Amino acid sequence: MPALWIAHVTVTDADQYGKYAELAGPALAKYGGEFIARGARFVQFEGREHARQVVAKFPSIEAAEQAYNSPEYAEALKFSNGASERDVLVVETTE
Repeated sequence: MPALWIAHVTVTDADQYGKYAELAGPALAKYGGEFIARGARFVQFEGREHARQVVAKFPSIEAAEQAYNSPEYAEALKFSNGASERDVLVVETTE
């Protein structure tokens, strides 16, 4: 069953976070991740607001977990840590 990777992000160091983004995209794509929303307009109805929202679709929740735990994504995370505040989750779709 497909799954969505959802990240709510507040960038605190744009230069360093840019390096994360350069590496994260290919890392997620390697495991079947396809961005469907990335930094687009949004409306916050409830909860803590982050300035940036990212949604990627994966073939399965397991594929998303593989991407998150991959060496490629671990390399990207080195640039995210200290450059952003993030909430990241993966949820199966109900398709």
